[in-house]
Amino acid sequence: MSNNPTVKRRLISMVYESLLGFAVLFLPFLIFEVVTQASHAPLIEHMRQALAFIVLGFYFIHQWHRDGQTLAMKTWRMKLVGADGGLVSPRVAAMRYLLSWMWVLPALIAALALDLHRWQALGAVLAGILLWSLTAFLDKDRQFLHDKLAGTRLVQLPPLEKKKKTAAAV
Repeated sequence: MSNNPTVKRRLISMVYESLLGFAVLFLPFLIFEVVTQASHAPLIEHMRQALAFIVLGFYFIHQWHRDGQTLAMKTWRMKLVGADGGLVSPRVAAMRYLLSWMWVLPALIAALALDLHRWQALGAVLAGILLWSLTAFLDKDRQFLHDKLAGTRLVQLPPLEKKKKTAAAV
């Protein structure tokens, strides 16, 4: 098996990662909603977005620096490593986190500039994700552009060894 996870495997892992992101955000958002009385004032909306950005940033940067894996990456047997093959520093993990927003940020800006709403805005975001995923095909190792720019790479870990069943005494 190649040392590089396939693009398909990484995209599927990202779907799982998105679901886990909602779980990571649940408690901070619950507290925030209680404190702000679920207000939808423009300032509160911006604070809500900032909270999501900060909480997710803390989660990803911590996990990538600590052992190179989030729960989704562990499930899909992938690990984030630096240029030297070792764990990434907090600075490099933070850079990767910021660069990973390129998956959606250009599409969000375009949706805002073009005054797109609901399904059109979602379509723009999905198109942005599709376009960014194609950056993997610009690299011989099929690494996404944000990893190339951050000096990181995802590697495929070998499968776990299966435990051998011991014969039960009869």
